[in-house]
Amino acid sequence: MRANIRNRELEKEIKFNTSRSGGPGGQHANKVETSVELRFDISNSSSLNRQEKRRLFKKLGNKITKEGELIITAENSRSQARNKEEALEKFFAIIEEALKVPKKRKPTKPSKAAKEKRLKEKKKHGEKKSYRKPPDV
Repeated sequence: MRANIRNRELEKEIKFNTSRSGGPGGQHANKVETSVELRFDISNSSSLNRQEKRRLFKKLGNKITKEGELIITAENSRSQARNKEEALEKFFAIIEEALKVPKKRKPTKPSKAAKEKRLKEKKKHGEKKSYRKPPDV
């Protein structure tokens, strides 16, 4: 399934922004923009059909901006290239998971033996509780 998503050329519609990563790091962190922000405009995507866009908005509602953009950041590595790869991996994993169509539930009924077993257990439990009552005089 992942190959299917990658073959759709979604990468052409992705925009990357870089910035300085926060936290400690000395001189290297203060002069190199290693943090990567991936932006994907779902509402204006030509690679996704209307149904897929609707599913993405429903599943990823809290990760999408008002303008319809999905924003993913990566800043774990000291390398901008590695952070870019990480952001892309996150992006494809999120999209793949959100586009999965859930299996339809098949309703089932308990078997006759299961019903009888349940009733037996229930009767046994009731008897156990009746032994706890004080005797009638």
